[in-house]
Amino acid sequence: MPSDLKSVRNIGVMAHIDAGKTTVSERILYFSGKTYKLGETHDGTAVMDFMQEEQERGITITSAATKCPWKGYDINLIDTPGHVDFTAEVERSLRVLDGAIAVFDASEGVQAQSETVWRQGQKYKLSCLCFVNKMDKIGADFEMTVNDIRDKLLAHPVPVQIPIGAESTLEGLIDLIGMKAVRFDKNDIDAEPRVEAVPEEMKDLAEHWRHDMIEAAAEFDEELMDVYVHEGDITEDMIRRAIRKGTVAGKLHPVLVGSALRNIGVRRLLDAVVAYLPSPLDMPAVAGWKPGDKEHPIDVTCDPSKPFVALAFKITSDKHGDLYFLRIYQGTLKKGSRVFNSTRDRKENITRLFQMHANTRHLLDTAQAGDIVAVVGLKDTLTGDTLCDTHHQVLLESIQFPETVISMSIEPKSAADRAKLGEALVTLRREDPTFGCKYDEETGQTIISGMGELHLEVLEHKLVRDLGVDVRVGRPRVAYKEAISRETEAVGKFVKQTGGRGQFGHVVIKVEPLFEEDGHYARHNEFVNGIIGGTVPKEYIPAVENGVMEGLASGALAGYPVVGVKVTLLDGSYHVVDSSELAFEQAGVLAIREAMPKAGPVLLEPIMRVQVIVPEQYFGTIQGNLIAKRGTITDTRLHGQMRVLDAKVPLSEMFGYSSQIRGATAGRGSFTMEPLCYEKMPEQISEKILQNC
Repeated sequence: MPSDLKSVRNIGVMAHIDAGKTTVSERILYFSGKTYKLGETHDGTAVMDFMQEEQERGITITSAATKCPWKGYDINLIDTPGHVDFTAEVERSLRVLDGAIAVFDASEGVQAQSETVWRQGQKYKLSCLCFVNKMDKIGADFEMTVNDIRDKLLAHPVPVQIPIGAESTLEGLIDLIGMKAVRFDKNDIDAEPRVEAVPEEMKDLAEHWRHDMIEAAAEFDEELMDVYVHEGDITEDMIRRAIRKGTVAGKLHPVLVGSALRNIGVRRLLDAVVAYLPSPLDMPAVAGWKPGDKEHPIDVTCDPSKPFVALAFKITSDKHGDLYFLRIYQGTLKKGSRVFNSTRDRKENITRLFQMHANTRHLLDTAQAGDIVAVVGLKDTLTGDTLCDTHHQVLLESIQFPETVISMSIEPKSAADRAKLGEALVTLRREDPTFGCKYDEETGQTIISGMGELHLEVLEHKLVRDLGVDVRVGRPRVAYKEAISRETEAVGKFVKQTGGRGQFGHVVIKVEPLFEEDGHYARHNEFVNGIIGGTVPKEYIPAVENGVMEGLASGALAGYPVVGVKVTLLDGSYHVVDSSELAFEQAGVLAIREAMPKAGPVLLEPIMRVQVIVPEQYFGTIQGNLIAKRGTITDTRLHGQMRVLDAKVPLSEMFGYSSQIRGATAGRGSFTMEPLCYEKMPEQISEKILQNC
């Protein structure tokens, strides 16, 4: 097995919007020699924000991948968006990475989206470094941020550096492992940082932090624990080895500090990436299974000599053909290879292979396990599909994406655009798994759906600007759901006689509400087979389930999908000659249609977790404003001169809130929001919605 896999790091940069992710990424590219000019987000010159939409807005919309060298190591880096509307980009990037840098704004601490991306990282068991950025900003507080990481993220932060100064007095940092001060030249970014003795006035503070660091690291290394307990000489190598063990295990999170905009601490951050984050060889085997046989798992290991296995995690459309991003988990891939898509049972050809640098491609002949590459030539592959060796078929766990919460109508401006619109929507759907579209037969409109107002706005601009389709759009609409409030039973009987062989299916079902642990309606439905004695033969049970799920797709009140329902098949009957899968599927549909009106159907609306940050003098106004929007304030706290409000607010009340909050706070307030749950709507509001349906 090639030893150079030990020198590969597959990492992402993740954070709340405006914490400085892209600036950190741009500095990493510059200091590693990948670029020769500093790109700035606020100037629209960031390499990793290459889309016109990103440069105009100064935010990251799509995840960008690159590879950069650092001291003999190869770092595959993905810069992810911070805005919740583009959470799919974060989800699919973190799915294929081994480690991450979580960036925090030193003046804000852990913010709403910081919690979301952290949870996403933990779901995929990513090893994480924490970088406390913007230490030069007014209100920067290193200790507060560390405590926030511990309390809000339930993490185990262990500072390996502390800042020298803060705000306008930030000069550098103290390396707690080597116990040296590192100072940076403000006027020459290419100058090597000066390494000096720890300032006398900071020695006690540094010793305190160092003691805490060694105590935390010793839990992960027996040698260090032994030396620590017996008060022996602790070497730097011992500490680094112990911190690496704890980080790779996901039980310890080294905290580094700096200001990316002022080029402070980024080179030390790169040192920490190669020192503490795992290589592909450090990662456990990925669980796979033979297609159609989940009972017999297959371990996929990072070994270039074994049969090829990869996951397609991103697709981007291009005038030269679709570009597919792959994480290779096992084996070696050559250009011109024929591979097997085990998700769709299709053979595919890979004509060319690329190493990506943002939107620039570099041709490759081969790639191996541990690499993140892009390919062209695939036809039927979608995001989350597994590609493997034709003779050794393996299926990996796909990527789960959140449901859309907002929709709007869209229609072409001319007949010429009508033909192009269909193709353009298919292209968008392939690129973005959180984009949905359907044709409403009643109104004759096409309805597109997404994760938020900004998401839909960006999609609209992409249709017009990139895909050349002129469209008119309607106002954004909320994606409501339906549920039931009580248990009931119903019968579905499908009988059809047409002279020859007939159709016969008969089922009795029970429906009841299904809740999550937190008391909210579940976002999924369950089907339980309660048949005893074979009154419905086993071969017809899947058909009944299909019919039930089809019936739940359009509810009893206004045609919205039904969620949070447990359906139990209690009884039924069949005919030896006339019964078929089709008959029992239709019986399932009829049973649900009979059950829904009797089960007390209710309308559910998406509730958003909202965090608002405003100057103290506007606190009362904003609090009253959120309550008037049917919001519930869950927490308020002072943060320097600013007041932070956490609230739960229905999505339907939050349209246009960005302009409202700017007007109410003289442009000084800001807010973020993310989907939280679905809750039952108040009756009087529900009635208004139903009248307009």
